[in-house]
Amino acid sequence: MTTYEHFIGGKFTPGEGDRFGDVFNPALGKPQSKVNLATAVDVDAAVSAAQSAFETWGNTSVTARARIMFTFRELLVRHEDELAEIISSEHGKTIEDARGEVVRGREVVEFACGIPQLLKGDYNDQVSGSVDMHSFRQPLGVVAGITPFNFPIMVPLWMHPVAIACGNTFILKPSERVPGASDLVARLYVEAGLPDGVFNVVHGDKVAVDAILEHPGISAVSFVGSTPIAKHVHEGATRSGKRVQALGGAKNHAVVMPDADLDFAADQLVAAGYGSAGQRCMSISAVIAVGPVGDELIAKVRERTLALRIGAGDEPGADMGPLVTAAARDRVLDYVAQGEAAGADLVVDGRGLTVEGHESGFFVGPTLLDNATTDMSVYTDEIFGPVLTVLRVPTLDEAIDIINANPYGNGTAVFTSSGEVARTFQRNVKIGMIGINVPVPVPMAFHSFGGWKDSLFGDHHMHGPEGVRFYTHAKVVTTRWPHVSEQSLAHLNFPTAQ
Repeated sequence: MTTYEHFIGGKFTPGEGDRFGDVFNPALGKPQSKVNLATAVDVDAAVSAAQSAFETWGNTSVTARARIMFTFRELLVRHEDELAEIISSEHGKTIEDARGEVVRGREVVEFACGIPQLLKGDYNDQVSGSVDMHSFRQPLGVVAGITPFNFPIMVPLWMHPVAIACGNTFILKPSERVPGASDLVARLYVEAGLPDGVFNVVHGDKVAVDAILEHPGISAVSFVGSTPIAKHVHEGATRSGKRVQALGGAKNHAVVMPDADLDFAADQLVAAGYGSAGQRCMSISAVIAVGPVGDELIAKVRERTLALRIGAGDEPGADMGPLVTAAARDRVLDYVAQGEAAGADLVVDGRGLTVEGHESGFFVGPTLLDNATTDMSVYTDEIFGPVLTVLRVPTLDEAIDIINANPYGNGTAVFTSSGEVARTFQRNVKIGMIGINVPVPVPMAFHSFGGWKDSLFGDHHMHGPEGVRFYTHAKVVTTRWPHVSEQSLAHLNFPTAQ
């Protein structure tokens, strides 16, 4: 059985710990490999390697850094299938879904290839008599990323290409449930010519997380995960004086208006709700049917839900795979039972699903609940599984009120043919990412990803322009070159433009 090791200073190492975690094949319901779980000593070794590498990498030309990103991008293309297979085997999502994740992550590398343009500063000539002013940005030093299981390569790629292209060195702590993609990425960076110590991988659990948060040699921490852990990361990193961006959980709503194309909306809702078995922070989990649209919409969503094919991620034609762990499966099953007991109508029941040849797999079928209310746990909580919950309201204003009252603010969508409705919706919802007839409005890499309210802790969104700002400090330089014979203009009073 393969054992994944840490990658520190350009070498794979088992580290100092004697603890290991099991890496499961979710479709089979059994371990397929093991992973070393780091100690604080391992984290310190990674920081030392990154600090040493930063002395050179931070002064490497921006052109040289961009060229490595170009090479790294080509290697991601070449290894796309291999990465997708690793992700599918450890996470459970379908091969096609995993391949899409690789592509969306690669887009951030493509953005980072333009780092010479992105790091350009500003210049003003003659801001005062014989005085010029310019600004530029410099890397922070050693930075770290703590990433979740649901996107083993895409979310890390939101972080380290931008950080490294900006001149930082990076320590990645991926989810211990899905370590394989991160180890392959480390090998690809070596092949791309990245110097030893610039990119490091430390596998582990809470021990590694807390060591990262507390280590004085780390200047900034990026995190994606659940809201309780995002709060823990934000508080711990801030207490240690670090810059931090911590993206938390979500309860994403899709509003369906009476003027929407219901066939189109139903197709999109099924894809957005059940793709990746609902294990996406941008999945649609709450549908708000406005006015008389509910019955027809439910019928169309039900028809499409029942037609989905559930199987192992590598099974040709499978639309949806298993949950990542037995605990995740059991949690989803419990929520479905709670929703039914609370009075929601169980339109499609995904419990009791057995996939032939994978009887021990962590499967839950797509589940559709109608006539839910905002006090039910299936609505209030982030289930993170293939469960669509439908609420019904008379008006758009009431739908917006429900969205704004929810503590999460990651993503939302509206299905409509009215420009007026779309404009009202996008201006009035208190949400970070909005889709108009787009159910999963994940921004492209040249924009930034981030929610509001309990979906984000910290001031910066991720990747895009805000990613560049997050991973750099700004400097402003004021310059005068006086003539040798010039009389001194220095005064004790506060200087003003001359």
